[in-house]
Amino acid sequence: MEVVTGALPRVITKLVDLAAGEYNLQKGLKGEIKFLKEELESMKAALEDISKTPADQLPNQDKIWGRNVRELSYDIEDSIDKFMVAWKSKSLTKQDGLRNVIGRSLDLMMQPKIRHKIATEIREMKSRIMEVDERRRRYEVSLSVDKPITVDPRLFAQFTEVKELVGIHEARDELIDKIMIENNEVPMNQGKIVSIVGFGGLGKTTLANAVYKQIRGRFDCCAFVSVSQTPDLKKLYKALLYDLGKSINEQTLDEMRLIKLLREFLDDKRYFVVIDDVWDTSVWKMIRCALPDNDVGYTIIATTRNSHVAEQAGGAYKMKPLSSNNSRKLLYRRIFGNENKGINGEEEKCPNEELAEVSDKILKKCAGVPLAIITMASMLACKSRNIMDWYEVYNSIGTGLENNQDVENMRKILSFSYYEMPSHLRTCLLYLSMFPEDFEINKRQLIAMWVAEGFIQCGKTRKSLFELGESYFNELINRSMIKPIHDTSNDTIYSCRIHDMVLDLIRSLSIEENFVTILNNMNEASLPNTIRRLSLQNGKDSHIMAQATSSLQHARSVIGFSSIVAQVPALCSYVFYVC
Repeated sequence: MEVVTGALPRVITKLVDLAAGEYNLQKGLKGEIKFLKEELESMKAALEDISKTPADQLPNQDKIWGRNVRELSYDIEDSIDKFMVAWKSKSLTKQDGLRNVIGRSLDLMMQPKIRHKIATEIREMKSRIMEVDERRRRYEVSLSVDKPITVDPRLFAQFTEVKELVGIHEARDELIDKIMIENNEVPMNQGKIVSIVGFGGLGKTTLANAVYKQIRGRFDCCAFVSVSQTPDLKKLYKALLYDLGKSINEQTLDEMRLIKLLREFLDDKRYFVVIDDVWDTSVWKMIRCALPDNDVGYTIIATTRNSHVAEQAGGAYKMKPLSSNNSRKLLYRRIFGNENKGINGEEEKCPNEELAEVSDKILKKCAGVPLAIITMASMLACKSRNIMDWYEVYNSIGTGLENNQDVENMRKILSFSYYEMPSHLRTCLLYLSMFPEDFEINKRQLIAMWVAEGFIQCGKTRKSLFELGESYFNELINRSMIKPIHDTSNDTIYSCRIHDMVLDLIRSLSIEENFVTILNNMNEASLPNTIRRLSLQNGKDSHIMAQATSSLQHARSVIGFSSIVAQVPALCSYVFYVC
């Protein structure tokens, strides 16, 4: 929950330990600690509520307040840790003879100073907490302000002409073959359910829509509805009834009555329904209740990013990335129009030979994901046909720094997956921004790092920290956020990679939240005032490197990659992880 609540969960636990421990605190200080604990618990609850809304939809005051509270939580944790370390170091010092007597005497003299210092700092913490709260109240805007109208970029997939698409026909025909039975007919007297599962931006909605347009005429009635992350089931059921052609007059029908109407209407009809973007198995079950098994046959297609949902729905069809040639077709036709169409099935070629090499590098980063290719094509189309400009685009992929509208739309689509996750998974995913692009991340080492950071809390579960971390890792795979790498000898998953487009998203979020500071030649122009986590990747600017590595008193972790370790003499006194 680090991204959402900063260090608050740990701080609250440490405050309890501080009050209950044998630290011989000054009189009245336990009352101050109780106040801090209660205030921080309320702030933690408020931050968790705020985190359920994407950052671009939050009022500015909420974003500022959340950032201030998170930074304050880190500062409080630093103060408590320094006090506990100083206190325990005194009590653990063991010397013999005269040195022991002198050492104990010095400890007795120092302890009041240590207690006075923590007392002063706790009172300062209280003042800062009250000031953060008061500032928010002082500048709170009570006027009713219309929120900007936002358009869900996923909508465009439903209204794109098939002739504009590349590589969709093969997938469409393959999926129709999965649905069809003898004589190329859709199922008669039986039901057929297919779930399309895959990474965000692979084109699941586009594929479902292409199949829908191709075979809808063979059914008595059809419907295509999208499910939001927080679905209004009544609205969803009404949308189904409307698409299927069933008019309803009553606007006050409850969910049970709407389900009954749907079941009665579909009981004697061959129907075809597409349920797009299902996020949760419980939502799928509620939708499935309204779609009956009848004696005349039906087909249901569900699209999802979550493999658990696909398994629950059944008939999973794993969405495949575009082939290399289809990727080139999509990129070049978006940029150059039809001037580059291949002849007689030949490989697609770049009309400008000078740009061929950088184009292939860009496509490799896109990894066959249509959304990524279209985004890159939109960026390149705005550039001159100059190799330097195209390399500039190539180098920006995965940095989280590019901020044009096409990249923002791509991030927004991917962020639906991010904000749908529980907060502990968001934190674990965001931590992957510490690693360079295309880096193979060892599973056991990653989980150990999550544990060391305090991201994994056992709570009431009987699982060990590592077992719980492994379940987090598997859940990120199930949600299509990381790509597993299998051991070919026993088919176990031993490591993972993160798609460059997801890396771009989480790096942009990391920069915004000051969660990770990365030195990789792309973002060294400025550094945050306080570095919480530092990832050293291919830095060339010795001045920036020295600046980053000379002020790490607030850093929780530092990762250095082998190509850069020799350049970091300032870290000789630190213990850090080398990949």
